[in-house]
Amino acid sequence: MSKTTRATQALSKAGVSFTVHTYDYDPGAERVGLQAAEAIGEHPSRVLKTLMAEVDGKPVCVIVPSDEEVSMKKLASAFGGKSASMMKPADAERLTGFVVGGISPFGQKKQVPIAIEEAALAHDAVYMNGGQRGLQVRLAPRDAAAALKAIVAPVVA
Repeated sequence: MSKTTRATQALSKAGVSFTVHTYDYDPGAERVGLQAAEAIGEHPSRVLKTLMAEVDGKPVCVIVPSDEEVSMKKLASAFGGKSASMMKPADAERLTGFVVGGISPFGQKKQVPIAIEEAALAHDAVYMNGGQRGLQVRLAPRDAAAALKAIVAPVVA
C-alpha cells in the first residue's frame, strides 16, 4: 500500500502536520468508518468519515464522526439550501477521483464546498481518510478545517 496519495500530497502542500496510519480494510464491513476505528484502536468519535452529498442538487462534502449519521436537514441548512441527499457512490467516485471506502476530503479531483461536524473540533486529534482504502491520516481537526476552508456546523442527526 502506498502511503503517498493525492490526499497526503495535498496535506503536505498545505503545510498541515499529519501522521499516516494503515489498517486492514474490510470490504464487507457494514459501516466502513466504524471498522476503521476498531482496526486502528480509536474511539469512533475521533475517526471521521467523509461523505459526498448534494444540497439543492449541487455537490458537497460532509465530514462527521464515524459513529454518527448526517442530518439532511442540518446539512442543507449549513449550506443555506432547502434540501440535501446522499450522492450515488458512482457519482462520488467520478467527482472525487477516489473509490468509495477511500474518499478523502483532501486532494479531491474537483473541489466542492465542505462542512465538518462542529463536535469533531473538540478533539485534539482526529483521523480522516488518507485517499485510499485502509489508509487514515491523524491530524488536528482545526488544521483540517482550515486547510479545507470548511464550514464548521452541527450536521449530525
